[in-house]
Amino acid sequence: MDWGQSELPSPVVRDDEVTIAARRRRKKVAFPSPGSGSPNISMATPARSHLRNTPASLFRQAVTPRVPDVSTILAPGGRTPRYTHTPRNVAGSLNLDDSDWTASLYTSPVSGLDNTSFFTEDIGNISSALLKEDDPGEAVVVSLFPEFLGAFLKHSSSAVFELLEDYQTLCQDKVDVLQAVVLRAGQSSKAAGVRWLLQQESCSWRLITSLYRDRVQLAMEEDMITDMVVSETHTHTHTHTHTHTHSSHYRCVSSPQVPTESEKVVVQQLFQRDAVIRQSQLVVDWLESIAQDQIGGFSDNIEYYAKDVCWGNTLHALQMRRQSGTAFTVPLVTELDPDAPLRQQRPLADLDREDDARLLKNLFTLIRAGMTDEAQRLCMRCGQAWRAATLEGWKLYHDPNMTSGSAELQPVEGNPQRAVWKACCWRMAEEEQLNRYERAIYASLSGNLRPLLAVCESWQDCVWAHFRVMVDSLVEKELMSSGMTNQEVETLPREYLEANWTMEKVFEELQASESKRVLEETREHYHVIQKFVIVGDLDGLLDEMADWLTASKPLPSHLLRFMAHLVLFFRSLGLALKEEACVDVLKAYVSLLIRDQHTDLVASYVSQLPADVATTQYATFLETVTQPELRPHCLQLATDAGLDVAAIAKLVVETVRERDEGEFTHHRQTLETTTTKDDLKKIDVIDWLLFDPAHRAEALKQSNAIMRRFLALQKHDAAKAVFSKVPDDAMKEIYSQWAGLGQTSALAEDENAIREHLCIRAYLEAHEAFTEWFSHSSSAPQKPAPVPDAKFTERVANEMREKEYEASLAAWACRRDVLTEDVKERIYNVLLFVDGGWMVDNRQDSEEDSERSHQMAALRCLCLPRLSFLLLSVLQNSSRHQEALRLADIISSDQHRLYRVFSKDELRRFLQKLRESSLSLLDRGLDPLGYDLQP
Repeated sequence: MDWGQSELPSPVVRDDEVTIAARRRRKKVAFPSPGSGSPNISMATPARSHLRNTPASLFRQAVTPRVPDVSTILAPGGRTPRYTHTPRNVAGSLNLDDSDWTASLYTSPVSGLDNTSFFTEDIGNISSALLKEDDPGEAVVVSLFPEFLGAFLKHSSSAVFELLEDYQTLCQDKVDVLQAVVLRAGQSSKAAGVRWLLQQESCSWRLITSLYRDRVQLAMEEDMITDMVVSETHTHTHTHTHTHTHSSHYRCVSSPQVPTESEKVVVQQLFQRDAVIRQSQLVVDWLESIAQDQIGGFSDNIEYYAKDVCWGNTLHALQMRRQSGTAFTVPLVTELDPDAPLRQQRPLADLDREDDARLLKNLFTLIRAGMTDEAQRLCMRCGQAWRAATLEGWKLYHDPNMTSGSAELQPVEGNPQRAVWKACCWRMAEEEQLNRYERAIYASLSGNLRPLLAVCESWQDCVWAHFRVMVDSLVEKELMSSGMTNQEVETLPREYLEANWTMEKVFEELQASESKRVLEETREHYHVIQKFVIVGDLDGLLDEMADWLTASKPLPSHLLRFMAHLVLFFRSLGLALKEEACVDVLKAYVSLLIRDQHTDLVASYVSQLPADVATTQYATFLETVTQPELRPHCLQLATDAGLDVAAIAKLVVETVRERDEGEFTHHRQTLETTTTKDDLKKIDVIDWLLFDPAHRAEALKQSNAIMRRFLALQKHDAAKAVFSKVPDDAMKEIYSQWAGLGQTSALAEDENAIREHLCIRAYLEAHEAFTEWFSHSSSAPQKPAPVPDAKFTERVANEMREKEYEASLAAWACRRDVLTEDVKERIYNVLLFVDGGWMVDNRQDSEEDSERSHQMAALRCLCLPRLSFLLLSVLQNSSRHQEALRLADIISSDQHRLYRVFSKDELRRFLQKLRESSLSLLDRGLDPLGYDLQP
């Protein structure tokens, strides 16, 4: 029995839901499906807990009810157009990575001849241009990444199944272009591998659309029933029995059928209430639609020797023998009824045997593609009307006159002796002398699995065989339990009648297949995904995806894109998923987008992650953005995607500035003070906090942290570069923000950051003043050397040089005095910093930051002694020894307590320096402190 034919087609396939690509491709099918109606019987998975708990409000896609027009179910030759098409010549599936697309491509056994007329002149021109690319396959499909995002954003809040159709259309459009490229570049090209990936993805979206459209509708119906039951329970607590009956009407609970009902009605009710059989039929329809797209119009291109007469060559040979009266060396059949070769154990003529072998193989190919009407038409064309009749007996019997109540007789549908026909088909499938494809044909019609598997070579073929048999078995059991079958059905084997097929059991059988090819295909990524989607095991699917992500071999980029959007689709349905695995898949896809520099796409996918993970992921991305002009654009994208831009920018700066950081280094050690590449990164990273004025406070805090590290390493130029990054209006902006919030006083953290910024500025100004003083002191004018025994003119010239030297020296000394005063003032500004001292917070009510406090205390111990030594050196070199001795009073003062930041060794060296000043004062006739000696 062929349940994949017009008997029970996919419920979710309707003309207004078929994609543009499918309609375009349907024009090329050799045998257009008749326009007869077909039922809209939905296929759904068994209800699961996560679907039961999903409220109907989450499913915003309208779904057609599952109850169809019964009169159209068994219309002969009727078949609903498929969802969309899979391209022809689909190569065998395999695990492919980005570096090797064509390791072992093979052609499906049901694939037909290429139909190059499918490609337009425009596609041909495109393929010619693409062949000039280094990787034409990747050049074609690189636009899929932004196109998928565009489709996702377009349907993000509703119409989830329209979104899946868009995904499928996008993949198929790229496959169409790649097909032309492959025809020119060859099957061994990378484009062929990319095409295979997108073909598999398109098929997978087709399967997911058909299955989950019905699963969502089932969940909505159950939700509605629950609401109705609760409502009626609250309103009419005494009508519990009535409520139960009402619910059963919607759920169609299985009950024995009255014998007067037809087979068609019984099976219709079975499909209406049984989710397992609906889902199984959907899988059959899906696999047949793929095969139908693959074979294209191949049957029109096959010539047979026999035309209108069956076995014409044998007939001619028999007629010639009768006329000549001579015997043939090769015995042939003497009769030409369909059973003659088997009954007489004699062969047909060689050409007829060849014709029969080709015909049977092509008939099975058509049946494998769900095209039984076309198979019958082909039999008629080859003069084998009897064989076409044998393909007709699967149709369920239905007499509308039994229930119509009309006086006008209506035609009877189906086969009243279907049970007898089925038993005959089973025995023919078991007949070993018949051609293996003929046995497979009748095995597919009778549910006989073993002969059917004998001609199934690929994973898809085997899945189709198992699910077709499972649907057949479930239907037969229902007919038996309803009392609709005759006693002849008992001639079928007990193992068939008692088989307990489940979807999980089908894939267990495939895991134990003896075919090496099937076992290899079972492990392929897309087939694994399809398996878990069919059985509805989303937890198992996510676990499998998580294992792929941790494998040593990287996943193909398009497979990862498919996985990410599949996770997003499941999320949009509100299904209960393993959050950790979902996050891992999305993170992997975000990493791929970052690696391939899809800058405009990252923010939207990062926004699908949990808030803390999203912040980390986008901060990681921003670290890779080095072009200044792209930075504000990336932040704007993050804002549009609803990300926490302030937290992200802060994390970027913290991550970069803390990278490869060790302990604060003492300034007396020999250090490399030049600015390195890593330093430049830390300087530039502060830009992320400067685009938005609202981030001025954070920019101030982060710049302070970076400068503290540079000051500890004596990298003053780097610290100045960071300082110059901070806008001049930073503090004004912070005060404005305080006022805007209605705060009478500043936040403690912000106020301390402002004070620290001022401390650093004072230190940098002091250091810059000393640098300028040192540069000037090192460039004193040189006194001209006297010329002995010089002539008059030379003496005059020498005197003029002496005067110029004295004038320059006076100017230099004056300038040095000015610079000395400047250095002294600026260093004292640091040493005597107001309100508690340099690098000391005023506000102690801020949130404790132990690392910052440690660094600030360390900087006091590193920088203040250094500045004291510098100031002492400046004063001594300027012969201001008395002022140098006063510095000791300041350091030892209990008001400022600067002596605490000096180590014992530093104090010892400082006193030795002061001793030199005292000796110089003694040499001038003054006391050791610079005062006049008392007589």
